[in-house]
Amino acid sequence: MTLPFEPDTLVAALVAREPAAAVDPGAIRIVRAPGRVNLIGEYTDINAGLVLPAAIDREIRIAYVPSDDRRVELTRLDSGETGSFGLDLPRVRNGTWPDYVAATAWALRDAGLPTHGLRGVIASSLPENAGLSSSAAIELASAWALLGDAAGGLDRLALAQICQRAENRYVGVQSGLMDQFASSCGAAGAALLLDCRSTEWRPVAIPDGLALVVCNTGSPRRLGSSEYNIRRAQCEEAVAGIRRVDPTVRTLRDVTPALLAAARPGLDPVVARRAEHVVAENDRVLATLAAFEAGDVHAIGEAFGASHASLRDLFEVSSPQLDALVEIASAVPGVVAARMTGAGFGGCTVNLVEADAIGALREAVLAGYPARSGLSPMILPVAAADGAGAII
Repeated sequence: MTLPFEPDTLVAALVAREPAAAVDPGAIRIVRAPGRVNLIGEYTDINAGLVLPAAIDREIRIAYVPSDDRRVELTRLDSGETGSFGLDLPRVRNGTWPDYVAATAWALRDAGLPTHGLRGVIASSLPENAGLSSSAAIELASAWALLGDAAGGLDRLALAQICQRAENRYVGVQSGLMDQFASSCGAAGAALLLDCRSTEWRPVAIPDGLALVVCNTGSPRRLGSSEYNIRRAQCEEAVAGIRRVDPTVRTLRDVTPALLAAARPGLDPVVARRAEHVVAENDRVLATLAAFEAGDVHAIGEAFGASHASLRDLFEVSSPQLDALVEIASAVPGVVAARMTGAGFGGCTVNLVEADAIGALREAVLAGYPARSGLSPMILPVAAADGAGAII
């Protein structure tokens, strides 16, 4: 894919805005961090469960020059908007994109890692508010910029955990580890199986002949103001109720279908449905893993379909737009699997598609979706990509 922000373009934009870059071009650095698409395992990460995301070749890049004044200043190339803050000064979050940069700086400092000021420009090929983890990509790209050369010596999972803390504690979204993990640890050509309880992980090859296609509903989602935190609280309420039956339970990862059935009479019906989704979703991750390794496309499709239905009916985070995209895609020959991806309430679907069927999927979505939704979709073929790092 040709990115709209090649290094030469970023360098030129930085030099045009920052005198220090013009004086010493050799000091310029560029870092990148990818978004992610989650293949399956939705809302399991906040319950110590299993997830199967992939970093994608849609990403955020920051070109910058370090500064000695402990001040961070970044300008968005798409809007011209500039965000700035002092690394050693208190800052109150205000619901804008610089929150994620400042959150990362706070979390790095809290972890005892040295950071430096910088002047830079930031560009993205990720659609915003689409559920492809632009927030995690900002955090990881910011971490690599704020740490400079020291970032390359850090454990990638540990850096992801620092960025997760930034989002939880500073931004206020009680997300799990998956998004930051995928952006930090991504592997080209592979999905990533992560056990969110043990933090053990490994790459999992995407079956030969299958391509990843993301379909954006055009209906934006705003996670910070969504019901994400409510869903997490409902999962915690479920655990508290199930512990009355089995005190050894710590998270929904510990719950079997039989245990949930035994505890269900004592649970609020809505809370029980939330738990039912999570318990079954962990099994669907394992089923998908086995199907990937066996090349069983029928089983992959069944797992994706069951996941989407569960997210729609039990966890109640889908939307009419997401449902429409899944229904349209599922009727296209050569589309192996389709489901919503991410936190829901709008955003995107993920599709596993035979390579020669991408055009047919595009045509079907463009022909059928606007009439059903009144919205214009975006069809994005993507590839699994490496995790965050330095370009120059």
